[in-house]
Amino acid sequence: MKNIKKLFTCILLFFTVSFISKGQEISVTAAFDSARIYIGDQINFTITIDQPSGAKLVLPYFKDTLNKQIEILSGPVIDSSTISGGKIRIIEKYLITSFDSGLYKIDPVFAESKSENGLKRFYSDYSMLEVMRVKIAPPDTTSKIFDIIKPYRAPVTIGEILPWLLLAILAALIIWFIIRVAKRLKKDKAEVKIPVNPDPAHVIAFRELEKLKEEKLWQNGEIKKYYTRLTEVLRQYLENRFEVFSLELTTSETLGALVKTGFRKDESYNKLKLVLTGADLVKFAKYKPDPSENEMNFEYSWDFVLATKKEEVVTESGDEKEKKKEESV
Repeated sequence: MKNIKKLFTCILLFFTVSFISKGQEISVTAAFDSARIYIGDQINFTITIDQPSGAKLVLPYFKDTLNKQIEILSGPVIDSSTISGGKIRIIEKYLITSFDSGLYKIDPVFAESKSENGLKRFYSDYSMLEVMRVKIAPPDTTSKIFDIIKPYRAPVTIGEILPWLLLAILAALIIWFIIRVAKRLKKDKAEVKIPVNPDPAHVIAFRELEKLKEEKLWQNGEIKKYYTRLTEVLRQYLENRFEVFSLELTTSETLGALVKTGFRKDESYNKLKLVLTGADLVKFAKYKPDPSENEMNFEYSWDFVLATKKEEVVTESGDEKEKKKEESV
């Protein structure tokens, strides 16, 4: 009887240790960029999840607020990377602000894992944020001793700036001369290349979108593959049309690079942002959109290409103009 009890205790201890070690493979942390901010300041609330590469987790997702006093301005911006030990690290960032002063405690966030054994949750610690008011000098300044004001610094004169300005101009001229000579030498050595006239960027994008539509991926349950293909088409179009090489960039980096080209944040920009952000939620946060959302994201992608395509300018030869003139007479 004692041997049976010892055997049962050993088995129970083995399963307990294996369960704890498996749980320790997944960690969830949540923290603000700073523990203190002033009213109206904007900082990031970052959720970091370290997990085995094969684990399937439902990631935390916030929509408008972290609590009643802390508002979400944008996000989540999701990114992932490979770390040591065969693990991946998923990072969610929310841009937040608050207009109510006080000390606020954010409840632990958690990621869920569903299996045949049931539902498991992996929690982070509590997150603290203090929102402070801007301090105003007391009305009675005699009640407080202030530091001595630093000495006043006189403005810089033209005589002090001029030598440095002339030196900068001389250096710029030397650099410009070197670059021009190098380009001329390179041009002389360059071989004559046959010009390639590929299809316009919008023609390629429309062709790939039609192929994607005919494959009916999301209708057959392959939602993640559908959004992967859809974003690849859009990112390749951005590269061909605006020279924004976004295949290796995150969503936020892609949108920032597009704005730097002079692209305005209009309706087309908002449609592109919705498609890329929604695709990130599907690929990294296990979000399952409705069929109407899948169709809407496809239409938004089509509308973005249609609204931003480069119009071709067709020139007429002299004979064609003369022929049209005779036909009109």
